[in-house]
Amino acid sequence: MEIFHISAECYPMAKVGGLADVVGALPKYQQNAGHQVRVVVPCYNTKFKNENNFECVHWGTAELGNFKFPFSVLKETTDKLGYELYLIEIKELFDRPNIYGYEDDIERFLSFQIATLDWIMQRDAIPDVINCHDHHTGLIPFMLQFSYKYEVLSNVRTVITIHNGLYQGWFGSDKLHYIPEFDLRHVGFLEWNNSLNSLAVGVKCAHAVTTVSPSYLDEINVSANGLESLFNSVRNKSKGILNGIDIEVWNPLKDKMLEEHYSIEDFETGKQKNKDKLCERFDLDPSKPLFSFIGRLFDEKGGDLLPQASALALSEHFENINILILGSGNPDIETQLLQLQNDYKGNYNVFIGYNEELAHLIYAGSDFILMPSRVEPCGLNQMYALRYGTVPIVRRTGGLRDTVIDFGDDGNGICHDQSSVGDVCYSINRAVNLYDDKTKFNKIIKKGMSTDHSWERVCQEYIETYNQIIQKNES
Repeated sequence: MEIFHISAECYPMAKVGGLADVVGALPKYQQNAGHQVRVVVPCYNTKFKNENNFECVHWGTAELGNFKFPFSVLKETTDKLGYELYLIEIKELFDRPNIYGYEDDIERFLSFQIATLDWIMQRDAIPDVINCHDHHTGLIPFMLQFSYKYEVLSNVRTVITIHNGLYQGWFGSDKLHYIPEFDLRHVGFLEWNNSLNSLAVGVKCAHAVTTVSPSYLDEINVSANGLESLFNSVRNKSKGILNGIDIEVWNPLKDKMLEEHYSIEDFETGKQKNKDKLCERFDLDPSKPLFSFIGRLFDEKGGDLLPQASALALSEHFENINILILGSGNPDIETQLLQLQNDYKGNYNVFIGYNEELAHLIYAGSDFILMPSRVEPCGLNQMYALRYGTVPIVRRTGGLRDTVIDFGDDGNGICHDQSSVGDVCYSINRAVNLYDDKTKFNKIIKKGMSTDHSWERVCQEYIETYNQIIQKNES
């Protein structure tokens, strides 16, 4: 079948979070399974765009309400990602420093969706499935069904995959005219709680809804930033599919970003050499257990817990542990984390920002990864950590619940139930004791490294979902 993935992010073209990793990997495995897969993202001014070759395969003029704008469709010429990558180029809207965070984001991403459908409509072939990702593409299922201009595409089956239901793309009815003309009797599909809600539209109109883990599907039925009743009402067309990771990119035996390669057979030596490199860079003691955090420093990720939890844990175990933080986000959290450097020099350090190479080294060189998330629809960091022989310390929520089982239950990690400083510190205490029991610690590491989180299984679940909605349409 011919599958289109339409998204605001795709690694390595443009990445803010896990959305990019999923859209960068899943299509490759679907292509390997024998399908024709095309990924469409906005044309941002990124390093990948500037360092690779693209050709213009289509250009045209689209309309956003009464405003006409030119756009171009650029195709990456080598298919080096394992699938066809297309960029929608709209001057002045996407050639900016950041992917999100602008006052005209509604206009930006609605223009992107309209331009994408205008192009798909002009192609010789009509796709079998369009898989939309998050609210940035949530209006596509509605427009395909109800906008007059896209009538030729009305039989295309649509799926919306929810990576994070907290962000929904609200906008006012004053922007209703942006959407290509449709019968106003269908305006109810666009409305939710006295505003227009892009994610709600996608959930209502898509033929199938997927979330990035089974537990997250359960959670959004009771907590979804106002959409709980909607998710309950579409449960019969919803499925939780746990994300995978790209085991070609995330492979400690071949990862070019590491100091030393290793496998499940020789992980002790390999991890120690990576740990030595990491500790040398950040002035830490490689003989002590290293606890690390990689991610965005926001309350959603439990980032606000890190300053106090780090200070308490270091005070209690000052001679016994190291803590390393890699992330950025809330300026107050960043400041608090930076202030700890002077108090715990030699046992603690922080890197404000994000660095892909450093992240790989941290996964390989750390002993434990902290993930005290309040919300984690799937989570990929714990999967990367398991793959690299690093024990995840997680709060039981979303995909963390589905992938990490406490070692007390013969599992592969350390779990706690609350996003609290006390729970994080208690888990660190358990980890210190575990680290001292090398036989048990190494057994848990091997269990984690042998866990299969590859995309082949995930790919098949998506294909089954696509087949179900296609067959339902044909019957």
